[in-house]
Amino acid sequence: MAVPMKAGGMSKIRIITYVILSGVTTGIGAFFGAIIGKISQAIIAICLSFAAGAMLYIVSGELTPEANNMYKGKMTSIGNMLGFILGIFATIV
Repeated sequence: MAVPMKAGGMSKIRIITYVILSGVTTGIGAFFGAIIGKISQAIIAICLSFAAGAMLYIVSGELTPEANNMYKGKMTSIGNMLGFILGIFATIV
């Protein structure tokens, strides 16, 4: 997180502040996740499904088209398909 900020020309103090704020919010989220996770297994499953859907949206909607523009090949699409297939097999087994 800090390397792109430094490359963008941000000051060290500002970078450290943003990294600390990011870490604090992650800790708060983990705390509430632990509390909510104790309620029931169904809530954990719902939260994980939303997280997985968000990651699929980011990869399929943002990263794959950008990779296709950069590399002008089919390997990004093939890699996505193989990833989906491996993910399906991982959940079945």
